[in-house]
Amino acid sequence: MRALRIGMRRGWAEHMHLLRNRRELIGTLIGAVGFFALMLLWMGDRPVKGTDVSNATFMTAGFLAFTVFSNGLMTLPLSLVTDREEGALLRLRAVPGGIPAYLTGRAVTVLCQIALQSALLVATAVLVGGVAPPRDWLTLAWVLVLGTVAVVPLGAAIGCLLPSSKSGAGMVALPMMLLLVPSGVMFPVTAMPEAIQWVAQAFPLYWQGLGLRAAFLPDSMLVAEIAGSWRLPYVAAVLGAWTVAGMLLAPGLIRRMTRRESGSRLAERQLATQAA
Repeated sequence: MRALRIGMRRGWAEHMHLLRNRRELIGTLIGAVGFFALMLLWMGDRPVKGTDVSNATFMTAGFLAFTVFSNGLMTLPLSLVTDREEGALLRLRAVPGGIPAYLTGRAVTVLCQIALQSALLVATAVLVGGVAPPRDWLTLAWVLVLGTVAVVPLGAAIGCLLPSSKSGAGMVALPMMLLLVPSGVMFPVTAMPEAIQWVAQAFPLYWQGLGLRAAFLPDSMLVAEIAGSWRLPYVAAVLGAWTVAGMLLAPGLIRRMTRRESGSRLAERQLATQAA
């Protein structure tokens, strides 16, 4: 409990540091929201093909889903591997409760960033794109929370496996971009071949997007969904399964990573970095 309290304070402090750092704020928050605003101005007023729903409304649900997904599976892993390379994890290993407090802090920081970005995206959609507020706030809330919990432990596990921050960025970003198209985030998934639809449903991004579309879109858009239904029980079940998988996988990988850390390994990485 003490490590949990320390981690929560650390995570909140890092989040506040982000808000005070103009460069990081522009890069991580305002940059994403600004890109979303440009997309709304460019093509937001057009209707989704075959429907009377605007692209702005459809894109809002998609951008929210991708915000959760990318923060959990890219921002968190890269932060973890960067701290490992800089020796932060090695130093924390010598502190009682240091590693649990660190991981709690990282998770809290990611949760705060997701919450802030989600609020800014919704506000931008309403003010810039003329999108109506979510028709189901309860669904919006539980999908965002469960979707976040589903990817944060998985992101920690991925961070334990990345060899370095430089190579890790490409290793994580490429699969995420490949998943972006078939997951129904940018346009209806039913426009894809059936085989790709089955592949998309194996990953949490599709289910996060489906749940968020249920919160924003009218039932008339069900014609563009698989099985003609929002399938909210399946959304909860699949995201819950990914949560359990991440919870089971991450602790063992984190223990393995921290046990392997040593002063000699840290020195080798630093020398390799200087030589490069």
